[in-house]
Amino acid sequence: MKMFKKLLFSMLISQQLIQLAHANTEYFHYKTPQNVDADVVKVSNLKDLKLFLNDANHQPYQNFSKIKQNLKKCQNMLFAMNAGMYHADYSPVGLYIEHSQTIKKLNTDTGFGNFFMQPNGVLAWNDNTAKIISTQKFAQTSFKAKYATQSGPMLVIDGKINPQFEAQSNSLKIRNGVGIKDNQLYFVISNNKVNFYQFAAFFKNALGIEQALYLDGSISSAFIPQAKRMDQRFGLGPMIAVINSKQCK
Repeated sequence: MKMFKKLLFSMLISQQLIQLAHANTEYFHYKTPQNVDADVVKVSNLKDLKLFLNDANHQPYQNFSKIKQNLKKCQNMLFAMNAGMYHADYSPVGLYIEHSQTIKKLNTDTGFGNFFMQPNGVLAWNDNTAKIISTQKFAQTSFKAKYATQSGPMLVIDGKINPQFEAQSNSLKIRNGVGIKDNQLYFVISNNKVNFYQFAAFFKNALGIEQALYLDGSISSAFIPQAKRMDQRFGLGPMIAVINSKQCK
């Protein structure tokens, strides 16, 4: 029993792992001694990962159910999450690339609010490679993204928690974000209210991630069947989803 408790303490986590079929995707549930309760989805198959904003009639999807309704009968949505900050008309605040087309250019402005807390950053990927890097570095890269979304602030930068965060901050919210390790993406949504520092520390310490980006707070939403969650409390702008199309001919 003592050895078991020591192992739990050294890991600093409790987790439950469930394999999601067909998509090289895994679901984890974590509870840490630092009072972070979170759902985590790891995505390994970048070819199945897509961004969604507007439907065929150029109207915002706003929720996961509408994305599912617009899929082909042979397709199946295995995971979804809100994917970046947006304006009142649901349009992205920052860079948005969908199917290799730039819908909104990189936003290098400064301003008030979480999006503009520096450094902010970009999640970008194609069929083979994913990146989470600062906005400044992305502006200098020649990476050919099939999909990209910009948000902020960066949570973890080169293995260090964003120095803007205060460990004792009383700004507590449900939050969601994404990290990268070994070209695999880890999407995280907290089940309890946490501050920026706690959330960033979760990526760094519990997941061992060196680059992580904040996606949003308060409106944070996810579709995770294995966690029996289909959040639909808020109208959403950009959304990210894993779509299984293996049954399509």
